[in-house]
Order: sequence, then structure tokens, then C-alpha cells
Amino acid sequence: MSQRSYLKIPQDRIGVLIGPNGNAKRRIERFFKVTIEIESDSGSVEIMVNPEQKDVTVLFTVANIVKAIGRGFNPRKAEALAKEDFDLHILDLSDYVGNSKNALARVKGRIIGKDGKSRTLLEELTETQISVYGHTVAYIGHVENLQVAREAILMLVRGAFHKTVWNFLYAYRRKMKKDRGELWYESPEVKPELRKQ
Repeated sequence: MSQRSYLKIPQDRIGVLIGPNGNAKRRIERFFKVTIEIESDSGSVEIMVNPEQKDVTVLFTVANIVKAIGRGFNPRKAEALAKEDFDLHILDLSDYVGNSKNALARVKGRIIGKDGKSRTLLEELTETQISVYGHTVAYIGHVENLQVAREAILMLVRGAFHKTVWNFLYAYRRKMKKDRGELWYESPEVKPELRKQ
């Protein structure tokens, strides 16, 4: 595997990747034992594995973290990608609504909701973190939750009522909890003679 990785992020996200006094960049470099070179003019980012880092798969993780920051996440939320079985998915909204600014704004508004309430509920019900930035929606979470998050977001993009989406997600949550053995569906059967009292 190559010892370095290259990607580009929007220029207005470079400052977030660097962080106040370089703190965010330094924390990522220290934790993963990598070096991050940033070209501010172009938004190009180069990630190199340091000699003391024996696991070169960290390149993929760090590239994902940088990509997530580029898609609107703050560094702390993006660092969730270091957890096992966590991943980042990015939906390009222009694939669904074209390049119309009005259509894009409307769809983004549906996902975010008034005062961010829709996005908060989406995050809560899918156990993911969601960022709406530019013409994309990015979401971070455990791989088993990413597909349902995508489905719910696409339902909103295609014009489903919010209530329909929430019902779909509540049903998903109930199923997940049942599968995990977290839910008692019925109370123990009451003896017939006790019902009459």
C-alpha cells in the first residue's frame, strides 16, 4: 500500500482542518502518526505515514477524516471515523435535483428543518452525524446505520412528508432494538383470574 494519500477539500474548510493555532491538524498528526501537508491556495492535502506508524491503513482513516472536515464536519465529529466499523458516506444532492439553486436550497431546507430540528432528529434516529454543506449531505456512523440514514435522506430529497420519514425511522429503531434484545414488546401474560379483579 502507498505510504501517502492525496485529496482536495474546499478552500473555505482549510482553516477548520488546521484549527486554531494548528491544533486540529496537530492532534490528527499526533494521534495517527502521520504528517499532513496543506496547500491553502488549491485546497490540496497530502497525508504521509510517519516511519514509526507500522499500520499504513491509517491513511484511509485519516483521508476519510480530512474528507469529512471538507464536507462540513468539525474535526471532533470527524474523528469518530477512527472508531472500528465507522465510515463516511457523501450524497451529492445535484444528482437528484440538478443544478437549480432553488431546488437545492429547498431540499437542503427539508433535511435541516426549522432551527435544525429535522437534522437533529435524523441524527438521533439513525445514530449518525449529518452535515449539509454546499451541494452535498455527508453522514458518519456505524456501517449498519449508514444505509438507513441514506434511505431517510433520500426520502426527504424525493419529497416524502417528514412524518412518513420519522415513522419509517421509528420502525427501523424498534426493529434494531428488538434485534439487539433491548426491547420488551409485551408485558408478561396476566393470569385470567387476575384480569377480573
